[in-house]
Amino acid sequence: QLQLVESGGDLVQPGGSLRLSCAASGFTLDYRAIGWFRQAPGKEREGVSCISSSGGSIIYADSVSGRFAPSRDDAKNTVYLQMDSLKPEDTAVYYCAAREVGSCHRGPYEYDYWGQGTQVTVSS
Repeated sequence: QLQLVESGGDLVQPGGSLRLSCAASGFTLDYRAIGWFRQAPGKEREGVSCISSSGGSIIYADSVSGRFAPSRDDAKNTVYLQMDSLKPEDTAVYYCAAREVGSCHRGPYEYDYWGQGTQVTVSS
């Protein structure tokens, strides 16, 4: 069974940090681009960032530029999203998604496999 599983979501105070993980089972991530998306209540799913198969990263959401950074460890078949200086507006369910190719794309419909999401809540 092909599966992506996110973890690391939590309740954190403003200014805090979290590192989300996205682990794959049943298939390998090493030649795939992996995107991170988020969806807040009542809002559309938003592209946050992406890391290509070669390790190049792109930040799609201007609001997280300089604070969020994706990375990957292909030996562990896992991708990460480091989130620093968290703000209440970062509160959302965060999803990772994998493409069949190594290049990134902003649109969620370009991704073939999705995780179930992990909740990030930023609140004092």
